Amino acid sequence: MWAPDPGFDSREAEGTMSSDGYRAGAKVLAQMGHSLDAQVLFTQLTELAELARAVPDLTIVLNHLAGLWRDGPFAGRDDEVLPAWKKGLAEVAACPNIYLKLGGIGMPRFGFDWYTRDKPIGSEDLAKEMAWVIEPCIEAFGPERCMFESNFPPDKVSFSHPVLYNAFKRFSKGYSPTERANMFHDTAAKAYRITYAD
Repeated sequence: MWAPDPGFDSREAEGTMSSDGYRAGAKVLAQMGHSLDAQVLFTQLTELAELARAVPDLTIVLNHLAGLWRDGPFAGRDDEVLPAWKKGLAEVAACPNIYLKLGGIGMPRFGFDWYTRDKPIGSEDLAKEMAWVIEPCIEAFGPERCMFESNFPPDKVSFSHPVLYNAFKRFSKGYSPTERANMFHDTAAKAYRITYAD
């Protein structure tokens, strides 16, 4: 993750994913049949899409709702942040080798107040309150390229693991059995090439 704002805790240098060394490493991963988990800021989604197009044989798993960030230097800027995030979502979703993890939403950076509450949020309310950020992701990628993500222990600042998974179950009730199977299991098994012995 990288951002030009000095108030943002950048973890890499600007343009890391575009560097020759990074792309060479990505090609080696693809040749070995491995995947790459990417944790980026929403402002870097164009760069990630460029990487995906440059190395089309590499499976990329994009973490944490495509890097949405609504606190710190991005707090109170939803009118700028959300359109930019949705534009980036569309760009990465156009790359068939990118899958998306639906999770990490309990971290304070998503801008929800759940971690500040005296009484923890329950699964019914969580399912309702998280829907507006999860639905655009599923609409962009389709259930066949989305997977629910626990992200524990970081998410436990806001809710427990059972509450989150019950919220995922409640949230997804309107989807078909096949779509739910994708988001709870099949997409992850495909993206990570998980096979089961008979």
